[in-house]
Amino acid sequence: MSETNKDQQHPLYNRERPLVDSLLNQEATDYNLAELARLRIRYCGFPGARDVQEKLDGIMKQWGLTEEELFEKTHIIHQKAGIYELRGKKKEEDWN
Repeated sequence: MSETNKDQQHPLYNRERPLVDSLLNQEATDYNLAELARLRIRYCGFPGARDVQEKLDGIMKQWGLTEEELFEKTHIIHQKAGIYELRGKKKEEDWN
């Protein structure tokens, strides 16, 4: 089997998996929508973390959103306020 066919472990999986699990039990607040969109972008097309990808799909379904609607909403959220800065999170670029 070729190396490209094997699932990989995402370097942030252990840190973000609990966050994904917690989103399953929460409402679609502005912050939670921003987190969901951030995680969708991060794990989109990643060759592994399939459980995370499936849970993110489930959260979108639970909240009644398509990916397009999620990104439209979060674009507006990010335009009107620094959603992460309002929560006291240090500013960091983590779009890896």
